[in-house]
This record gives sequence, C-alpha cells and structure tokens, in this order.
Amino acid sequence: MPGTNLTREEAQRRAALLTVDSYEIELDLSGAQEGGTYRSVATVRFDSAEAGAETFIDLVAPTVHEVVLNGTALDAAAVFHDSRIALAGLEAGPNVLRVVADCAYTNSGEGLHRFVDPVDQQAYLYTQFEVPDARRVFASFEQPDLKATFQFTVKAPTGWTVISNSPTAEPKDDLWVFEPTPRISTYITALIVGPYHSVHSSYEGPAGQTVPLGIYCRPSLAEFLDADEIFAVTRQGFDWFQEKFDYAYPFAKYDQLFVPEFNAGAMENAGAVTFRDQYVFRSKVTDAAYERRAETILHELAHMWFGDLVTMEWWNDLWLNESFATYTSVACQAYAPGSKWPNAWTTFANSEKTWAYRQDQLPSTHPIMAEINDLEDVLVNFDGITYAKGASVLKQLVAYVGMDEFFQGVQAYFKAHAFGNTRLPDLLGALEKTSGRDLKTWSKAWLETAGINVLRPEIATDESGAITSFTVLQEAPALPAGAKGEPTLRPHRIAIGFYDLDGSGKLVRTNRFELDIEAAARTEVELPAGTPRPAVVLLNDDDLSYAKVRLDEESLRFVTEHLGDFAESLPRALCWASAWDMTRDGELATRDYLALVLSGIAKESDIGVVQSLHRQVKLAIDLYAAPEWRDAGLTQWTDATLAHLRTAEPAGDHQLAWARAFAATARTPQQLDLLQGLLTGTETIEGLAVDTELRWVFVERLAATGVFDEPEIAAELERDRTAAGERHAATARAARPTPEAKAEAWASVVEADTLPNAVQEAVIGGFVQTDQRELLAPYSAKFFDAVKDVWESRSHEIAQQIAVGLYPSLLVSQETLDATDAWLASAQPNASLRRLISESRSGVERALRARAADAESA
Repeated sequence: MPGTNLTREEAQRRAALLTVDSYEIELDLSGAQEGGTYRSVATVRFDSAEAGAETFIDLVAPTVHEVVLNGTALDAAAVFHDSRIALAGLEAGPNVLRVVADCAYTNSGEGLHRFVDPVDQQAYLYTQFEVPDARRVFASFEQPDLKATFQFTVKAPTGWTVISNSPTAEPKDDLWVFEPTPRISTYITALIVGPYHSVHSSYEGPAGQTVPLGIYCRPSLAEFLDADEIFAVTRQGFDWFQEKFDYAYPFAKYDQLFVPEFNAGAMENAGAVTFRDQYVFRSKVTDAAYERRAETILHELAHMWFGDLVTMEWWNDLWLNESFATYTSVACQAYAPGSKWPNAWTTFANSEKTWAYRQDQLPSTHPIMAEINDLEDVLVNFDGITYAKGASVLKQLVAYVGMDEFFQGVQAYFKAHAFGNTRLPDLLGALEKTSGRDLKTWSKAWLETAGINVLRPEIATDESGAITSFTVLQEAPALPAGAKGEPTLRPHRIAIGFYDLDGSGKLVRTNRFELDIEAAARTEVELPAGTPRPAVVLLNDDDLSYAKVRLDEESLRFVTEHLGDFAESLPRALCWASAWDMTRDGELATRDYLALVLSGIAKESDIGVVQSLHRQVKLAIDLYAAPEWRDAGLTQWTDATLAHLRTAEPAGDHQLAWARAFAATARTPQQLDLLQGLLTGTETIEGLAVDTELRWVFVERLAATGVFDEPEIAAELERDRTAAGERHAATARAARPTPEAKAEAWASVVEADTLPNAVQEAVIGGFVQTDQRELLAPYSAKFFDAVKDVWESRSHEIAQQIAVGLYPSLLVSQETLDATDAWLASAQPNASLRRLISESRSGVERALRARAADAESA
C-alpha cells in the first residue's frame, strides 16, 4: 500500500531521540470547492537528545517545495522519498523544521476527505487521521507517544466555517486562526471545513463549569437533525463520566460533527468528534438505532479521557482506548440516572459479545494486548478483540475487583498520567492498589492469551429432584489453524441463575449464586443441601464473564419451548446468543435454529434482539443450511416475516423491522408484487409508512430479483437526489441479476480507482447477492487475480473494502478453499492482506461444517 510502513522499533528509536514541543500548521483551503491539491506549511519545534543525529518526519504529498531545518534549506528532491523526509545533523536541544508541500484532497475517508453534496453542489471537508493519516495533511512525527501542541491557521472560502480542536474564533479575511491545543497525539487533531449547519448549547457542570457544545451537519440534513436528543445524551455522559472519573472534561469545548462518507462509526478527535452522518436519521428507524447512536456518542465522549487525555504509548495497547470506551459507554447507558436504555447490557450481550466470539474463533485471533509490529498490523486490528472482547473482559474485571474499586483505580490513573502516554502495567498497578487484588496472573490469562473458553454445567439430582452435585466444566478449544498461542483455561467471575415459571407463565429467576471459577477443567459449586433443580440453569447469568455458555440437556429442552418466556431481556439474550453460537459451531442444525427462532421471536420484546435474530436467521439459511433445504428454509422464513409484518403493532418498531426482514428475502411473484404495491401505494399495511429509506429497501430488492431495471432505479433516484440516494441507486444497479450489471459493477470497483469510499461500499453491497451465486461464480478467479495488485496500489480503506467485500464468501465449497490456499501459497501477500483473506477463508470453512451438520439432521 502507498507509504512507508512505520515499525515499532523505528518508533521507539525516534521517541528515545526526540521530544516534540509544538506544531504550527498553515493550510490554504481556499480552492477546496474545485478540489485537487492545497498548500500545507508545517513548522515543527522539537528537541533532539543527540547532536548530529538522524531521524525522519512523515509526509504523504504529491509535491514537497521546501524543507528547512534550523534555518538551512535541504534539497527536497533528495530528502523526501515514499512518505518520509530524512533529517540529518540535528542539533542537541531545540530544533526547528519547516516543510512546505502540496497535499491532496482524498475521496477515501483518509487524510482530508472532500465531498460535494449533490443537493447544494457545495464541498464539505473533514479530516480522519487514525492511524497514520495526519501525514497526508501536514508533516508530522506520526506516532502516539510524540505528543505536542498544535496551532492551526486555515484559509477557507468565503462563507464557510472551520472547526478544529480548539474553540472556533471569528475569521479575518477568510483566515481562521486557532489557539494551540493542549499536548495531544497527531491522530486526534482535526479540521472540519465547509458551509456546515450548526446548533449550539452548553454543558453546565459542577462548581460553575461551562463547556460549549456544538452539533454540525450539512444543510441538506438539517431538517432531520434532532439536536435536543443528541445534547441530552451528551450531557448525561458528561455527568456520569466526570463523577466516575473524578477528572473534569479536559478540553475547552465539545463539538460533534456529522460528516459525509465516513468510514467508521465515529472518531474521537479531541473536542471535535466526527460521526458518520447516517446517524442523522432521514427516515423512521427503530429504537435500536437510537440506542446504538447513543452508545457511539458516549463511546467517543469517554475517549476524551481514555485515549485523548491519557494515550497508549504504542498501538499494542490500542485496547486501552477502545475497550475502556466501549465498556464505560455501555455502563453509562445502563447505570446513569434517567437513561433511556437501562437494558444496555442486553444489547452488549447480543451484539458486541457475539462479534467478539466470532472474531476470537478466526485464525487471526490474538491477545487483547496484541503484538503490533508496524502500522499495517494496527490498521487491521480495529476488530472484535480490541473492542468487544476487551470490553467484555473489563466487565469481568469490574466484577472481580468491585465497581467502586475499579473506578477509584481509574481516577488515580488519570491524575497520574494526564496528557501523557501509558502502558498496560500503569493501569493494572493503579487497579491493584485500589482493589488489593494481584492482577498479574489475571492479566496474563485474559489480556496476554488468545482464544475462548466454553462453560457447561454438570448437574446430578436425587429422586426428589434435589441437586446432589453441581460442577462447572471449563473447556479451552484448540485455536484455529494458523492462530498463534495455546488453548488456555482461565479464572472466571460468573453468576449462576436458576429460573422457573411463575404463576403467569413467565420464566423468572428464583436463585442466583456468584462465584469465582478456577482456571481448571472442573470447579465444584457448593449449594445448600436440598436445593431443588430449577427448570433452567443459566451459567454466566448477568453476563459477567467472557465465555461461550452451553445449557445442560434438561435446560436446553425447556428453553427450546420457553425461550420467549423469560421475564427479563438479558437471560433471553444470553440464550439466543448461545443458540446462535451453537448454530455457527455446527452443534445446532440451521433448520432447528430457524424453528427455535420462529417459536420464540413473537414474545421477544427487545427490538435490538429481534433485529439481530433477523440478520442471523438470514445468514444461517444463506450460508449454513444444507443447499438442498435452503429454498424450503427461505420459504418458511419469508412466509413468517410477512405474517409478522401483517400482525405487528401498526407504526411500531417491530412492524418496521419485519418490513425490512420481509424485503430482504421476498422472492415469489406475489411477494414481489406486494413490494411494488407498497411502493406505488396500491397496497397498504396499516401503520407502515413507506418513507424514503424503506422505499430504497424495496427498490434494491426488486432490482436484485430482476423486477426493476435502470428506468425504475433512475426514477427513484429522481425522487431522492441526495448523496444517500446516489448510494442506494449504486447498490440497486449493482444488484441487478444480469452478467452486464455484474461486469459494470466489478469494473467500477476493481478495474477503475475513482469511486469515493461510500459509493464503492454501496456497489460492493449490491454486487454480492446471496441468490445470485451462479452469476458471481466467474468472479472468484478474477478476485484472486486482482486482489494483491489492489492491495498494493490503493489506500488502506479502499483496499480493505475490496479484499473483504469481494472475496467469494458465498461460494461455499472445497473449490473456494483450494483456490484460497493456492493463492496464499503463490501470491506471498503481506501479513495484513494474508490475515484478511485467511479470515474470509475461515468463514467458508465454518459454513461447510455447518452445512454438513444441517444435512445430517435431516
């Protein structure tokens, strides 16, 4: 991929040599409406520990005009090569470097991204620098432990607004001059530039604290911006975090900016957080979408302390940022007074945990504290281990040491390391002092090893039904082929829940035991003599630990008939998750999983769980069902989605979710006629508003089934001449079931390199249709012919979309595995690309096993 790959050893040498004081950055963005390049001038002040030493500064730029070190002009052509400027003859003590370059706008969501809104034809800019992309905008020492202050001066077109980490001052002659930031890392600096719409307020905290708050989006989205709701969640986060962290918000203001074509969910730039603008909802969404947006808002706010105030020294401790932000954001939702989502741990169990379990069973699984040798390692390491497993393990750590003791340790950690950099032992040491627990053994088992454990109950009873023995069995399955490390039995802090039906037919908890499970194959559980065996025994009740849980045979039989009868959402979610995990592992046939879902989903009140079940059932039928039964399974599922759509509460969340689920698999002429009728208004379902986004859901399915073609897609785009409409139209065009449509989509993504990141993602999403396997088959060989060249010539985000999105995952066969193995052996890809392809291969291998299990159950 373009640019030199910084290694950990190089970063350590540079950090030992340099202390960076400040950056003064001048950018001329006055030509941003036209695009192309812009002038970047960076003045960097730093100290060198050695006279005459050599080092380098990072820069990705089409042209470097000047490099001046301590008043001496260097030959730019000689010292600038492949994203680095060589610096020789440093002075001991203070040095001053000035670099003048022409840098390029991007359309990949990296560096300084430029987007033109089709509604007003205005350009909108924003930066995205994590991991190594500040160097695309200004010369910088691009590593997290070389913190400095940053002072930005920006020339912008008349009438535009410029937002940065420091408060926005009034411009003079279109020149925006910002005050220097506190000492922060390069990757959390930010600029957002354009004719953005804004809403302003403030957070009024304790002891007269006032923090200015701003929310920004494009004017074309302003009518949909629910600023009051976003401010409310933000204030809740300020209240809860400042109390728990005992450290005041560390920056001068807090802006939240919803920006176009954003690759991630959001980014924790200090005081200027950027979000994908799909979080400004143009149409009706379910409460699950609002809950997810709130978690993202709180996650980024938590980063102001975890990551921005205190930053990891190197990327192997990335989890210190992401796991803590994830854990504390969900904890805030669950525990903060007045929260709308007190069942946030249900969502966590249902989404983050399942993501972590899936990631932890791939050949790329790694310890939470990962070994990061270079920047390419970290670029593919924003994964389910770093975020979700790490947060799950932190939840267990809180149960292990106590919540009060945990946050007391965190408070000491912030006070000791504010505006500095840390390693894992810094945090563990603080927690050991406040908890009195020795965490070295815990850390070794949980943070420094890979893989997952399975917990099962072993229960014996007497003739009266009283429990005579209760043992928790722990397994450490073999790691996937190619994974590093050894299976590890771990200590677990778990709760065990006993559940029985009450008089109203609800499954309620009748007993709960909390205990430490030893790092052993068997842990005996002491119960009072005569304890009756309940209908359901649930290990890891309350989801305290990170482990795959299995039910004993008696509990499984009961849950199969009564899963929807749990009175509380979290035990339901844990049982749903266990069933899904068993399906993925080939322990539960896909057809049996479908039967379980159909038997219990009508009683599932949590809309987030319902929507997850929709996705999981479709995935199971598409990939894990025996091919000869797949059509029957799809028919059964689609008929059920339509029945639930017709009976769901009018205008409710469940109705909308079932409408989307029905559209995802509608296939018969009658079903497709219904979609057309709902679009034209000749068919109605009471309460179902077929608004802009739902229309596109129907259009995309009708295009994928060949009912709609270019005229209908173009007509729908004419109704929705927005950036979102253009993306939906791109998806619909790529989804058409013709060789010509597939060839056109493939060429636009693989053979050309002009699509913006969001449009490319939309095309890939349309290209890959689960009921078009025959059309996609010829592209398997084309993928392996092209993917290495794509990886080496495109930016990371663009290349990763292609490598993951176009891998032939739907062609579940031994031939696909063989083709992958042959490519891995002959192409000699670098470690990052090898990882991504190996992960996709693992998915095909898992699908083959699950299909075999489904066929055997017939």
